[in-house]
Amino acid sequence: MIEFHLDRGSGVSTYLQLVHQVKQALRLGTLRPGDQLPTAREVVESLAINPNTVLKAYRELERDGLVEGRPGMGTFVRQGVTGATLAAHTRLRRDLDRWVREAREAGLDQEDLRALFAVVLTDSQKSSPEKDVKEGAA
Repeated sequence: MIEFHLDRGSGVSTYLQLVHQVKQALRLGTLRPGDQLPTAREVVESLAINPNTVLKAYRELERDGLVEGRPGMGTFVRQGVTGATLAAHTRLRRDLDRWVREAREAGLDQEDLRALFAVVLTDSQKSSPEKDVKEGAA
């Protein structure tokens, strides 16, 4: 079962942090179809947040088709997030871990890494084949 955590200084709303954590867990295979999410009461008790915040996050996940509420039973994962396989994630994570170690050895700090990653990610989106295909179809 997923255990939620909050970064109160992130500037990201609490309900969105919960949504993002579920989606990340689905991408990484930590959560799988059939798994149960913590009840709203459990989340409220562990994070000291308003129950409506948890319900809002779960409703958004339900609208996205990722979870379903079962009356009297709880909220369950319906499907995973489409994308790369877990094996691909594992390989890419290993590669990224190696890259981060090399960057740190080169003297980059956390903020340098974030900035560099953000630039590369932005540049890759500008020239991605998926973007070219979508624009060609328009």
